Amino acid sequence: MKIAVIGGTGMVGSRVVAEAATRGHQVTAVSRKGDAQASDQVTPVRADATDPGVLADLGRLAADHDVVVSAIGPSREPDGDPAAFSDTLVALAGAVKPTRLLVVGGAGSLLAAPGVRLVDTPDFPQAYKAESLAAAASLEALRSLPDSGEWVYLSPAPVIAPGTRTGRYAVSDETPAGEHISAEDFAVALIDEIERPAHHNTRFTVAN
Repeated sequence: MKIAVIGGTGMVGSRVVAEAATRGHQVTAVSRKGDAQASDQVTPVRADATDPGVLADLGRLAADHDVVVSAIGPSREPDGDPAAFSDTLVALAGAVKPTRLLVVGGAGSLLAAPGVRLVDTPDFPQAYKAESLAAAASLEALRSLPDSGEWVYLSPAPVIAPGTRTGRYAVSDETPAGEHISAEDFAVALIDEIERPAHHNTRFTVAN
């Protein structure tokens, strides 16, 4: 398959690129600097998905691929606006349609209890709250689009970090499947979903 990974040099995106390439897929790794490591399986492309001027280019890129992965997230820059991410993702979904879109989402929108999101619980870390609220808003924006094409939103466990690839993970829908997942196993789950689609226009989550 031909897979485009937008944000292909980030912590999660780089592992998605590596996992897809290892399985023999042709991967286009899109990043702002275009500095992904090129190989027989990986083609680096320079583009900033947050720039409205490049959306047409990304649309043309998507048309030449079987799947697009969005591995970008809300801004973490000191002068950035995390809340702008929802508009970015909606614009990206429109640009790549009808190519299938898999979104690397956040965990804050997962439910701690019926009707209570993790991001709204008293112990949720304040340092991550703005980013998590922005990611949660992006999920709701996708859900509310009248014609958003074919998309899947994959949330990690509440804690995701570089670690070991075990190839094993648990799956859930709206509540966490566990507390942790390695970025490597998150990438495994995402590529598994690409190869064997089991979710359509919905969110699911994985954990070790």
